[in-house]
Amino acid sequence: MQDNATARLNMVNNQLLTNKLTDDRVTQALLSVPRENFVPKALRGVAYVDEDIALGGGRYLMEPMAFARLIQAANIGPDDVVLDIACGTGYSTAVLAQLAATVVGLEADEDAVAGAEAQLSALEVDNAAIVTGVLADGCAEQGPYDVIFVNGAVTTAPSAYTGQLTEGGRLVVVEREGQSSRAVIYTNRKGLISRRELFDAMIPLLPGFQAVEAFQF
Repeated sequence: MQDNATARLNMVNNQLLTNKLTDDRVTQALLSVPRENFVPKALRGVAYVDEDIALGGGRYLMEPMAFARLIQAANIGPDDVVLDIACGTGYSTAVLAQLAATVVGLEADEDAVAGAEAQLSALEVDNAAIVTGVLADGCAEQGPYDVIFVNGAVTTAPSAYTGQLTEGGRLVVVEREGQSSRAVIYTNRKGLISRRELFDAMIPLLPGFQAVEAFQF
């Protein structure tokens, strides 16, 4: 039987710290959450491999390296409120909850919401909640947010997301155009939204996000 604690440590040491993960808070958050609890039982043996893991329905648990570097780029503070879009089984919400004051996980599927809530409860994560809604709309009623995190690639970031950022708020997302797929960060500064490319990240597209409303500068 695999020693998951050792596998988790190896993931951090061999995959992440060797690939530009430098934030100690992110490192500790990743070490504290059992990734294997958030994948189908048949795939728990590969929970810590450096690739996306299929969850069903066209959804994936993001590969550890892209996930860690996106979180690091978001620069989440202990007082921040975070919106976790397409949170799936709840893994990303559990990790983000180690870094932020409050996390709102957004999912479209009610069964996924129930499963994610059960996992968070089992881990006694008490500063996060999962809500049901349309992924492309964000969750304005719980906002605004210091950070919005998107679990999966989109063609362009929906304009609804940037409209839900606080002053200084950050949106981290992977955008794909043709064969190019880049992690980017949008920042709200006095109502003006800037965009900065971060790194290459070839992760799966979120279903329904192949063509969405683009944010216009």
